Amino acid sequence: MSQPSPARWTEAQLQASLAESLAHWDRRSPLWVFGYGSLIWKPEFEFEAREPARIHGYHRRLCLRSVLYRGTHECPGIVAGLDRGGSCLGMAYRIGAAQVAPVFGQLWEREMFLGSYRPTWMRAWLRNGAHAQALAFVVRRDAFNYGGRLSEDEVVEILGRACGIRGTSLDYVQRTVAALHEAGLRDPHLERLVHRAQRRLQAG
Repeated sequence: MSQPSPARWTEAQLQASLAESLAHWDRRSPLWVFGYGSLIWKPEFEFEAREPARIHGYHRRLCLRSVLYRGTHECPGIVAGLDRGGSCLGMAYRIGAAQVAPVFGQLWEREMFLGSYRPTWMRAWLRNGAHAQALAFVVRRDAFNYGGRLSEDEVVEILGRACGIRGTSLDYVQRTVAALHEAGLRDPHLERLVHRAQRRLQAG
């Protein structure tokens, strides 16, 4: 069922949110960004380093209805968010100090245009045992398009039909699974959802 959405955030709202998240930055140090969905396979920004990483306290979950990129208002899709509990394997990107302003500006335009996420700094544990404070986009449970209460059957149904301007919801999940595999990482839950959705489509 479609539902009304709030207006896109204004430039002033985006800039205020960005300034709040960067208030601690000394403008000389590199910063890290943690990717758990499309940022793994389509970052679209410059970075100095890219390393597999794990964050604790949040897990990757298909819990955000997509009404533009992977669905429509009439037929919402579903994409990943970081939701409370557990841990998440993903990719950490180190952004050089000179690139922080443009890269973070791009990220806010890409991720925050509907205000569905809460930008959060958290500790990301890198594969070599080191850790870094990384910015991650945590889903807001009070967002109009939060879909964390959907059952697995409902998510599979959405994956079998939703399509937006950047393709289907199933394609989004397939790309995420493939990118994790390429990095030597796995998400068994996402893999199961993909298999179930593919079987559903094959069955007609």
